[in-house]
Amino acid sequence: RVRPTGAAMGSLGRCLARSLPRGRPGLSPPGPRCYGSAPPALQEKTLVVAKPDAVQRRLLGDIIQRFERRGFKLVAMKLLQADRRLVDRHYEQLRLKPFYPALVAYMTSGPVVAMVWEGYDVVRCTRAMVGDSGAVGTIRGDLSVHITRNLVHASDSVETAQREIGFWFQRDELVAWDSRDRDNIYG
Repeated sequence: RVRPTGAAMGSLGRCLARSLPRGRPGLSPPGPRCYGSAPPALQEKTLVVAKPDAVQRRLLGDIIQRFERRGFKLVAMKLLQADRRLVDRHYEQLRLKPFYPALVAYMTSGPVVAMVWEGYDVVRCTRAMVGDSGAVGTIRGDLSVHITRNLVHASDSVETAQREIGFWFQRDELVAWDSRDRDNIYG
């Protein structure tokens, strides 16, 4: 198999390409994969919030299953009704945008499910998995109906993930546990 690179391949494609077998002639040397419960030195966490439309449409199982199949480890999850204060903290950088009042109304319109997922390169891979509303093969592309109802939020960087996790979870709500599939994924 040939590994496409660069602009010809979107972030989901790059993420998937990393999971192909490595070390064969003509392919790049063995390297890190884009999924799984990683050894402590490779662990990274990200926040994923299933928005009110995902809960109302009963799509949580489909969304969670995609992360589990990827090999990421769930370390925190809760169902809650987000209040204005939490939404304001979370979306602080968008407060001056004209769509902000509608965003707040949407995010406070019903329950949400906040989750923390852990694994190697989980922030980048999660963003690729979430995708855009028109990107087939992604959560938004496959399950959302309209751009204003896009089902999930995913942190856009490791630093943002750390900050956002702190908005939604107390430190003691994150569960540290050993995944028994670590050796199968990372050897």
